[in-house]
This record gives sequence, structure tokens and C-alpha cells, in this order.
Amino acid sequence: MRATRHASPHPGGPPAPGPAAATGGAGSAAAGRRAAEAGPARDAAAAGTAEGAPGHAAPAAPGHGSRTPQAAARGADASGQAATSDPRHGPHTPEPPAAGAGAGADAVPARGDRTPRGYGEPVLRTAMWMVRTAAVVLVGISVFAQPPHGPVAFPFVVAAYALGVAAIGGWAVLDVFPGPARRHPLLLPAVVGVVAVSAGAGCTVQNAGEMVALSCMATVEAGGWTRLARGWTVLGAGVLAVAVGTLAGGLDRAGAIGYSLLLLVGLLAGHNRRSLRVQAEQSAAMVQQVERLRVEQRRVAVLDERARIAREIHDVLAHSLGALGIQIQAARALLAEGPEPATVGQADGVLAKAQRIASDGLAETRRAVHALRADTPPLDEELARMAAAHEERHGAAVTVAVTGRRGDIPAEHDLALVRTAQESLVNAAKHAPHRPVDVRLAYGDDDVTLTVGNPLGPSGSGDFATLNSGYGLTGMRERLLLLGGTLTAGPVADTGDGTAGTDGAGGVANGGAGVGRWTVTARVPR
Repeated sequence: MRATRHASPHPGGPPAPGPAAATGGAGSAAAGRRAAEAGPARDAAAAGTAEGAPGHAAPAAPGHGSRTPQAAARGADASGQAATSDPRHGPHTPEPPAAGAGAGADAVPARGDRTPRGYGEPVLRTAMWMVRTAAVVLVGISVFAQPPHGPVAFPFVVAAYALGVAAIGGWAVLDVFPGPARRHPLLLPAVVGVVAVSAGAGCTVQNAGEMVALSCMATVEAGGWTRLARGWTVLGAGVLAVAVGTLAGGLDRAGAIGYSLLLLVGLLAGHNRRSLRVQAEQSAAMVQQVERLRVEQRRVAVLDERARIAREIHDVLAHSLGALGIQIQAARALLAEGPEPATVGQADGVLAKAQRIASDGLAETRRAVHALRADTPPLDEELARMAAAHEERHGAAVTVAVTGRRGDIPAEHDLALVRTAQESLVNAAKHAPHRPVDVRLAYGDDDVTLTVGNPLGPSGSGDFATLNSGYGLTGMRERLLLLGGTLTAGPVADTGDGTAGTDGAGGVANGGAGVGRWTVTARVPR
């Protein structure tokens, strides 16, 4: 069998649609992976046919169908389509029929129209045919060991048995070579129906009742088909044959009812087998879905962790580098006044502070990188430490007030408020240098509120904003939103409590310099 594959018109792209044979059953998932991983080889292959060449599908094993390269690739790629195996006896993913499905050899029928093509496991498939062959032989030995008497009975039984054996042989051929059955979906049901009718008619003759086993074998297979109507049609044909034979005088009414019930039991057994197969398909699909969900959860967790690390490093660097830039600008301003010893001494002191800020920032960055998952100190203690550091670096008084009972607060909520306070203190030093800052932390029953306020600086102090792109508060707002919190920042009326007149702006409003206070309010749930 040849596997035809068309070269892709774009390098590295998927191949153009074309028929390709792929192994089915237990090997179909491996075939899907090979097809999905053989992109470079597929694109290098010229249009035409090849036998076993790299980049081409493997020849189809007997009893298994063919799939397009795209369908095979879908069997194992990250989109999560289930691997296809035999449509009757293994998990598969139904493919929608193309326009005019059934018109050609490569048309893929819909799920309800799929023709049986053999068992998914070669060993089981071989074992089933060995059982069927043994049943045919044993029935023949049993019937002809004591052949029926009469000028019509014996030839009739011989003809019925021969027709049934021939139909079973055709059934086996179609099971091994499913091409004709795919092109003509009613062919295999008709062949199995011949088995049911011939054996059903033959079993009504005296001393030939064993032939009902062949008819039951046919109804079991018919019950396993996806389309229920065909299975019931085969059962009806077999029961009708038994009824006709009974009316001809070969069997009593009780025997006819018993044989008909046997055929019904066979059909129900086939239905049960089909139900088990469907359950297996659903279980396999569920397992694959769960695995895909786990992969997606791991991917999302990695992305979330990367975003968290990025926020942490940004917050640490923004705090340290912002303060460092302020000290450097102050030193430059002092040196610009002249080379007097007093001025140089002041500049040297400012640069010494800048050096300490740089060292502290480097150490804090290392701690953030190596101990991101570690528990943070209590929020009120961390705010007190930050206030003392701000007073030392910038010479501005910082007042910290804590109200309420701390209780249990998630560590990430504590950390978000710490970073918000850090960013707010840096902004206060840049836009209102040497102005006092008040920090209020309120523990409520349902949330925790942090408010950082300072008097707005005089006009022109906003020039320091060029040192920072203004993304700090935006990042804080995004961080708090992820935790279910809120952040507001903007000028408020100078009422002394910093709680009125917030305009909700997210950045520094230089236009309001010199009037009122600038307040940042962050709130997170407990």
C-alpha cells in the first residue's frame, strides 16, 4: 500500500491535504506523534508516492483504516484531540464528514456511519476470528454427524450451511481489507445479515439446531455497530428466517421462540459491548482532557510566577534606584553652586547616602530573587523600618499609625501593601522633597487599608518625575486587582485626614502642585 503525501507550499508549514495511510488500533497514537513530529521531513518530500520513506505515513496494517496527515497529527498535538484507534473497539475522535462523504475511497464517514474495520488490538482480533472459525467447524461437525433425513431437508441444510460459511468468509475478508466496506457502508451489514438469515433458516430443520450459533454470532457483531438501526435490521432478518422455517413445518412454535430469544440475546450482548467501548472512549478522552488541563495549569503557574518575580524585582529596583537618583541630583545641584569646601562636604555626604542606598538596593534585590517565597515580616514592623530608612535618606519626617487588630492576613496581601508603601515613599521624595509623610494602616473586619499622604510640593518639584516612567503605581494597581483589592491615587483637599477629594488618578498630577495633599490609598481583603 502506498502513502501519498503532498509537499507543503511554505517551508516549515503543514503539508497540503492528501490521503495517507496510518496505523490504527494501539499504534495510532504513535502514528499521530510521528506525523506531528515529522514536519521538516514532510516539507522536504516532493509530491508523489513513497514506500516507507521518512516523512511519510507507515503502511496501514490489515484491519485498520487510513487517515490524512492532518488527522494523524491532531491525534497527539497540544490541541488535545484524542488519539484515533479502531472505531468499534478502541478510543477514537470522530471527524466531521467532508462534503460528499462516501463518494470516494478516502471519504471519512461521520461517527454514526463508520463501518466496522476490525479490532483495535491485533491479538484480540485474531482471537475472535479463531473463536468464530472454531464455531463454524464445530457446528458443521455437529450437524453432519447426524444429518437430517428427507429428500429436501438434507440439501436445504447443506445449502444453508454453505451459504453461511461463504458469508462468514466474506465477512472476514472485509474485516481484513476494509476498503470496499468504507466505500459501500451497507456491504458489511448485508454480508452479516446473510449469515443470520442462512443460519436462522437452517436451524429450523430437524437435527440442525446447532446452526443457530452462527446466527447468534452474526447478531452479536451487528449489535456492536455504531448505528443501532442496522443491528436491529439484522436481528429482524434472522427472526424472520426462523419464523419462515417454522411455518414450513421444520420446527415447533416453542423452538422458534427460543431461537428468536437467542438471537435477541446476541444483539443485546453486542449492544453491551458497544456501550463498554463508548465508556472506554469517554474515559480515555477524559484522561487526556485532565492531562491537558494539568499541562495548562502548570503553564499558567509558571507565567504567574514569572509575573510575580518581575513585579518584585521592579518594586525593589524602583524604590532603590528612585532614591538613588534623588541623591545624585541633589549632589549635582550642590556641586553646581561652586567648589567651596562646605558645598563639597555636603555633596560628599549626599553621595555617601547614595552609596548606601545602592548597597541596600543590591542586597534587597538579592533577597527578593532568592527568597521570594519566604514569609515577609509583619506589615506594621516593615512599615516602621521603611519609615526610619526614609527619614535617614531624605530628611523628611514619616509618621506611622496602626489601628485595628492584625489577625491572619495572606502573605501576598502583606507584600502587596509593603510594595505600595515603598512606591508611595519614593514618589513623595521625588515630588515633595523634605515634606512630612504620614502612613496609616487600618485593620478592618473584612479588609486592610493602607493610606500614604504628603503635602504637595511647590511648583517645579515635579521635574524629578523624569527619573521615573510612572509605571510604579500602575503596577501596584494591577497587583492589588489580582488580589481582589483596589488602589486610588491623586490630590485631595488638605483636610488633615487625607480622605476627601480623591480624583482616582493613577499618576502624578503636577498640575495640582502646591495645593492640598497627595494621597495613595490601597485596600486588600483579609
